Amino acid sequence: MAKSFKEMLVESGQELEFQSGGKAPDHLVDREFKWEPHPRVAKLKGIYMDSLSSTNNEFPYWYTREYFQGDNEVPVIRRARALKCAFSHLTPVIFPGELLTMRKGAFMRASFPMPWLSEGFYMANESKFYQEALKRGSASVDEHSTFGQGGGNVTKSFGKVISIAGKFGMRQEEIPMLLELARMWEGKSVDDLGNKYERMVPDYDVKEAIMRSVVCMFDSGFTLPQGREVINYYYPLEYGFEGIKEIAREKIEEVAGRADGDGMVGMNRLYNYQAIILAIEGIQAWIHNYGKHATWLAEREKDPIQKKEYEEMADRLFWIEKYQPRTFIEAFQMIETLHFAVLNEDAISGLSPGRIGQVLYPWFEQDIEAGRITEDQVLELCEQDRVIKTSIDCFASVGVVGGVLSGNTFNTVSIGGVDRKGKTAVNRLEYLILKAGGTNAMPQSTLALLYDETLPKDFLALAADVIKIGSGYPAFMNNHIGEKFILSQYAAEGMTVEEARAWAIGGCLETSPGCWKPLHLNNKEYWIPGGCGQPTSVGVHFISQPKVLELVLFNGVDQRTGNRVYPAHNKKLETYEELVEQYKAYWQKTVDILCLCNNIQHDIWRKNNMSIVNSLLKPDCLDKGHLINELGYRYNATFNVESAGNITFINSMAALKKLVYDDKKYTLDQMRDAFMNNFGFKTAQEIGKFSLLEQEKASDSTKYDRMHFDCLNAPKYGNDIPYVDNILLGWEDWFCDDCRKYESLYAHPLYACQISVSTHGAMGSATMASADGRLQGTTFADASMSAYPGTDKNGPFALMNSATIWDHSMSQNSQLNIKIHPSAIQGQEGAKKLIDISSSYMREGGFHVQYNIVDSKVLKDAQAHPENYRDLMVRVAGFTQYWVEIGKQVQDELIARTEYESL
Repeated sequence: MAKSFKEMLVESGQELEFQSGGKAPDHLVDREFKWEPHPRVAKLKGIYMDSLSSTNNEFPYWYTREYFQGDNEVPVIRRARALKCAFSHLTPVIFPGELLTMRKGAFMRASFPMPWLSEGFYMANESKFYQEALKRGSASVDEHSTFGQGGGNVTKSFGKVISIAGKFGMRQEEIPMLLELARMWEGKSVDDLGNKYERMVPDYDVKEAIMRSVVCMFDSGFTLPQGREVINYYYPLEYGFEGIKEIAREKIEEVAGRADGDGMVGMNRLYNYQAIILAIEGIQAWIHNYGKHATWLAEREKDPIQKKEYEEMADRLFWIEKYQPRTFIEAFQMIETLHFAVLNEDAISGLSPGRIGQVLYPWFEQDIEAGRITEDQVLELCEQDRVIKTSIDCFASVGVVGGVLSGNTFNTVSIGGVDRKGKTAVNRLEYLILKAGGTNAMPQSTLALLYDETLPKDFLALAADVIKIGSGYPAFMNNHIGEKFILSQYAAEGMTVEEARAWAIGGCLETSPGCWKPLHLNNKEYWIPGGCGQPTSVGVHFISQPKVLELVLFNGVDQRTGNRVYPAHNKKLETYEELVEQYKAYWQKTVDILCLCNNIQHDIWRKNNMSIVNSLLKPDCLDKGHLINELGYRYNATFNVESAGNITFINSMAALKKLVYDDKKYTLDQMRDAFMNNFGFKTAQEIGKFSLLEQEKASDSTKYDRMHFDCLNAPKYGNDIPYVDNILLGWEDWFCDDCRKYESLYAHPLYACQISVSTHGAMGSATMASADGRLQGTTFADASMSAYPGTDKNGPFALMNSATIWDHSMSQNSQLNIKIHPSAIQGQEGAKKLIDISSSYMREGGFHVQYNIVDSKVLKDAQAHPENYRDLMVRVAGFTQYWVEIGKQVQDELIARTEYESL
């Protein structure tokens, strides 16, 4: 019988160190802390846990109906009227016990399709258009993406519920309407129009081949055209909706008929201000309907306490429908409402609330001083906010929602950092937001701690306790590195040191520009931060570095599919330098063609699907009268190039350099032969297991065993070894500089973004064996700075030394994930070690580090018995998710990650 890889390691005396710094106890060890939310929040959380991801046609029906009745209007007014109509007809849903409300639709986990963006992936199989869509390269990633089989995922149809994209459930009777709506947008959606014009780009066939081979995960122009940014709540909080409408009316009188020196888009201001008024009227109607529903519930409620809460909710909603919030709970309700308003306007993942502890602080301070609210009541509201944010779903294809997002939507809250004068920005409300992340541990909002040396020690101690819960948050983000990147990237657009201090995390890890605005409440002035930039992570999405290397070694042909991806280079690759140069040539070809195509997709989006709600919130659209599509935002140099599989690529380059070019132990032809034959193993897809350790031999042949062990024993990143770390340094210096050679549709240079999310699973599935010893179909190393599982043998400080060999401020982000056994950080001493190692990494120049505090044996048991682990959370990449909602590719990789038994 053929042996497993694990058995081979034991027989050969080889080992991959899946435990470091000691040996874990034989018994399962749970996390040190288990906090509980307030009772009403616990009940709402229970409703969430029992809910499925659900979708219906309500919003798209009313949007489409109004849109096609408005073909006699200018595009932005036509769009605004469609949005107003859709918002006005959304059915409100309020759950008993809620103090905060508003949702995307009439379910706990509600979402809806947006066929005006993309309709092909859920059209009927008999549709010729759908069949044509399946031929597109962008559909290939769906084949390599999976969801977890538990939790709220509707992975299969059941009864009269139809599964869409392996994630969402829709009632069977609604499917005909979904298909009818989809057909109405055939040839008119951003996807269809974008594809029509991107085909005119030279070498478009190369782009399609890139997508079919999963060199790139997906297009950004129609799937998720917005997001990975920080929302700005300032204008409604300062002026109220009626105040904004009045500003817009005054501006109309100023600009009507005037170009004011701008002969291209100056006249658009009239239409934009009118569109803003229409969109706000739709949001006001939406809020009013929620208020009426709360009133209706109050009239029928027998319980006097619940009745009073419904009445108070109605009063709050009717007030914020028009005016500036008066109290903390009204301000909180306002930002919840605004958040969903933007999410309903467009397909978005990563709409981060930003630094809400500082945004909401004026109301918190004044309510606490006046005795209108207690800290415990505020904590309860923060806990409920986590239920609301976790319930957010993003409707997209399985390749996007499963292969990239793992069902998460990255609504990151940033805490810490500094204020506009450079002093610590931590306030008492941020303590409560952080504590709520522990008392109601749910995947969202993910917490990003903007680390600065001035952060209070007790705040850091609380952060350590929350991490110990196993939430995977807060992640540590280097405030100094973030500011440095912001200052460099947006210098040409007028960025200042003071304004750079307002930055926050957009999405899960993306450094996003912000600004300060003066908020006035009861004759007192506060300066609050908020986002003021374009969506980030919308340039070139997720290029698989190991796949590009594979194609270099095989002269541009994908051995898995047999398709040619790149023009043949016909080089013998006789030197390491020649290998590197050809890799760079294929890389640049990839970035160039994807950048051109995505620019066209985004250009179609901004011309036909312009953002109105998000635009009116962001500085400086109201002042200038220009929306996002006309560079109305203050900062617009936000498009990037995303790399993925970084460390698998670096380790593979180190192995090739060592074994082929330096030691000359093997030839490239011998290596190619081993890769094509998967070093004598079955593929991961054959056995249904995706970590290296679990792979199985295809036969008893030992032909490739010696070579495979040599590849595994070649120098590996994460051990403070200059041989391999210098390869990383050379790549980072070149990559970060090369990204700026490409131009976005907004005429700004792109920048480097290094992030995996869940792509390391799907991309690994589509990539053959690699020179680092990884086998075909197995998952890549996660993140951008994480070691490949089992290869970081010299402890966490060596790993951090390897990670900081390059300047992290050259890139929008970097990402380091570390798994620690709960016993390694127990007690106050353990918490101190956790803070010390994080602080040390920040001082070394690391941008980001986050922790999975979990016993690997728990993960193995959870994989075998998922029914016992509905609420088990793990840190995947830049985000946390429920274990049962994650696909097996990523689950296997999480289990395999090196587990540190001591720090």
